[in-house]
Amino acid sequence: MAQFNELRPQFMKAVRTAPYLARDDERQLTVRWKDKKDDQALHKLAHAHMRLVIAIAARFRHYGLPLADLIQEGHVGLLEAAARFEPDREVRFSTYATWWIRAAIQDYVLRNWSIVRGGTSSNQKALFFNLRRLRARLARHGDVAPSASFAQISTALGVSLRDVELMNARLSGPDVSLNAPVMESEGGSEERGDFFVDERPLPDEMAASHIDSGRRVLWLRDALAKLTDREALIMRTRMLSEEGATLESLASRLGVSKERVRQIEARALEKLRRTLVDCHPDEFVRA
Repeated sequence: MAQFNELRPQFMKAVRTAPYLARDDERQLTVRWKDKKDDQALHKLAHAHMRLVIAIAARFRHYGLPLADLIQEGHVGLLEAAARFEPDREVRFSTYATWWIRAAIQDYVLRNWSIVRGGTSSNQKALFFNLRRLRARLARHGDVAPSASFAQISTALGVSLRDVELMNARLSGPDVSLNAPVMESEGGSEERGDFFVDERPLPDEMAASHIDSGRRVLWLRDALAKLTDREALIMRTRMLSEEGATLESLASRLGVSKERVRQIEARALEKLRRTLVDCHPDEFVRA
């Protein structure tokens, strides 16, 4: 009973002393609540079934959530069952309420067990709540390789092998904060989140850079068309080539001195600058 120590003694005493309901008494209370909305009848019905809520909540204690919270969620499920119960179906209320209590607790566990949302489909929920049990059952039958046991669980629950592997990884360890330190250094401690930083430009920055680069290529092409053939040759071989021609090689090619090549290059650069500034004043600053 150590698992119930966190519950208030007064609450546990009230639960233990709650009377068990005979079938006829149970039916009378459910009819009074359904037909007359008798709050006293609902209170007696809920009080008598809190043992059932506690028993079901205790089965989910190993997920690391407070038992008091599990019981509270189970009580919500119990009240939902009372609101939906049909006395004329001749079914015991406890039988009907068990499903709603368990469903409410399972939903609470799925919402709070991890900050990562999971188990949204019925198959995923079945996998989440049955993986440990099936894995333990297979282990009791002898040494079974993880891959083989995962395959058997996948078949038994009707889910993919990949889903079994991912769920097993999730259940193998708790959530880890990105602010948790991973190593100590002279300047302080490194956090896990520090290793997730992407130094590359953002997608919108990359798109803008690509668009701007394309536009500037067109502007430069138009500006080069306004140069003389010799000026354009020097610009392309000196400035726009990966190798970058030397003054000596251009001087020999054009039959002029290195100084003359330097002068033509300076004049061509000035022409390009003026053309770009005149044609696109919003993009280029005048000197």
